[in-house]
Amino acid sequence: QVQLVESGGGLVQPGGSLRLSCVASGFTLDYLAIGWFRQAPGKEREGVSYISSSGGDTYDADSVKGRFTISRDNAKNTVYLQMNSLKPEDTAVYYCAARLGSTWYYAPSLYDYWGQGTQVTVSS
Repeated sequence: QVQLVESGGGLVQPGGSLRLSCVASGFTLDYLAIGWFRQAPGKEREGVSYISSSGGDTYDADSVKGRFTISRDNAKNTVYLQMNSLKPEDTAVYYCAARLGSTWYYAPSLYDYWGQGTQVTVSS
């Protein structure tokens, strides 16, 4: 059973940065594709960034492109989301999700395991 634990959220001013971490246990990260998703109050869950199991293929949603970077350290069983130039509209609960296999997919329904989420609030 894969367990995912996110950390690194918090309150930050517009223009600031945060780095989220997602630590996996119960299964080696080498065989898991990862997605970062977010959900704001009253809105649907949306995909933010994705990374293949090897780390060789990544994708960022248009809303975060150029500001967010996803990366992974399989030796540490950890995936990161570096978030720069944060905006108030980035405020949401951020979740990491894992699926068995090498390839990431856009749809949340295709992910098998989810973390509990970490709150990111961007406000002055």
